[in-house]
Amino acid sequence: MRVLITGASGMLGHDLQRAFGDREVTALGRAELDVTDAAAVRDAVAGHDVVVNAAAYTKVDDAEAHEAEAYAINATGPANLAEAALEHGAKLVTVSTDYVFDGFATEPYAEDRPRDPINAYGRTKAAGEELALTAHPDGTYVVRTAWLYGEHGPNFAATMLRIAAQRENWTVVDDQVGQPTWTLDLATRIREMLDADAPAGIYHGTNSGRTSWFGFARAVLEEAGLDPERIQPTTSAEFVRPAPRPAFSVLGHDAWQAAGLQPMRDWRAALAASGIATAS
Repeated sequence: MRVLITGASGMLGHDLQRAFGDREVTALGRAELDVTDAAAVRDAVAGHDVVVNAAAYTKVDDAEAHEAEAYAINATGPANLAEAALEHGAKLVTVSTDYVFDGFATEPYAEDRPRDPINAYGRTKAAGEELALTAHPDGTYVVRTAWLYGEHGPNFAATMLRIAAQRENWTVVDDQVGQPTWTLDLATRIREMLDADAPAGIYHGTNSGRTSWFGFARAVLEEAGLDPERIQPTTSAEFVRPAPRPAFSVLGHDAWQAAGLQPMRDWRAALAASGIATAS
């Protein structure tokens, strides 16, 4: 398996390189490959069996004022990769997001739930899914994920530990619910999906279970041996941002069962295994 990883310099990109470490891997960051450049993408995909696209415009709030720029990376990019993958006989795995949904549900979102984003970032990611699946329907895997944290980039868990070193008490929102997901678990699952020759389509690559940002923050402190009572709950109304956030981002995992794979492990077990919550 000859694997091309795009967005390889990011948090997930680093762990994808680790997950595919025993394969022939080409790892290209933004400086090496602009996914909005169709000609460059065609050249890069040539000679590979699988493309894993971790390139993304992830500045959710900035996307409200720069939707065209976000669209180029999040929608045109996957479309270019899908067309190139089809041309060269490769599979494409493109990483998407829970933000393609509105967040108004009360039960986990199924893989086939209609997309209904509530912000610009979500709209561009939803478009990327649609364009990639249309361009290469028999060889495109959309893997939606959420609330990522990992060793190789800024993330919520690291932010909580930094704040803990600076303040005695602080607040975190308790009215947004989702699934904290370790990037290495996600990268490993993408590898497992391909090794199992799972059918193309949409999958939800999140750790199991659910919690709020407040619950996640307290768990980080507990894993670090710090007092979780230092964090108190608050509401999203106290943290108004340019882009609205989905209140409920729990994703269902039925597609894994259909492909013969178990859902990813519980988020709390993954947090403990990650070792990221280590007190400095």
